[in-house]
Amino acid sequence: MARVTQAHLDARRRQILDGAALCFARNGFHATSMQDVLKEVNLSAGAVYRYFSGKDELIAAIVGEVLGVLGSTYEGAAAETPPPLPDVLLPRALRQLREARPVLLASGEWLFSRLLVQVWTEVLRNPELAEVLRAGYERVRGAWAMVVEGYKSAGLIPADADADALARVMIALAQGYTVHLAVFEELPPETLEKGLRALMSMRAPQPSE
Repeated sequence: MARVTQAHLDARRRQILDGAALCFARNGFHATSMQDVLKEVNLSAGAVYRYFSGKDELIAAIVGEVLGVLGSTYEGAAAETPPPLPDVLLPRALRQLREARPVLLASGEWLFSRLLVQVWTEVLRNPELAEVLRAGYERVRGAWAMVVEGYKSAGLIPADADADALARVMIALAQGYTVHLAVFEELPPETLEKGLRALMSMRAPQPSE
């Protein structure tokens, strides 16, 4: 019997995750059955259950991948001198997320955003998934805080700026952008860049004498 290579196993796992992500994005977690996933990936139950015990494990794996991409993106940015500003960094992160899930892009530009929104909804009822999301969030928040420290070192923002507060706001901004895409299916990355650039250019009014 021919030995199954690791490359084959990895490709099969990728096939299952991509098919499940498509099903979840189109129909939601609860309206999607494992039978739907089997049909999408055109595999037997035994082939799929070799990798994942069920929907919850599939969802957790998808969430882990998304958060891993985000964490790597911001950690890489923090290593740059100086780090890219938010009007560059946020669109970069969203672009890399989409590139990590090309199957969703091929099937509909906004399916990826719909998938992320459903993930956030699912964590409200799934404590195990909530823990996965929380751990990933902490990694992303920590990476963003390192980016902010890079801004400070470069003199781009005041030295006393609250790094954690800015990190949380940037994450919230990215989440809001994702919701906008999922609901309205429009908001080009160029528009996000322009809006961020305008926001960053704001100055506090000088007190009148």
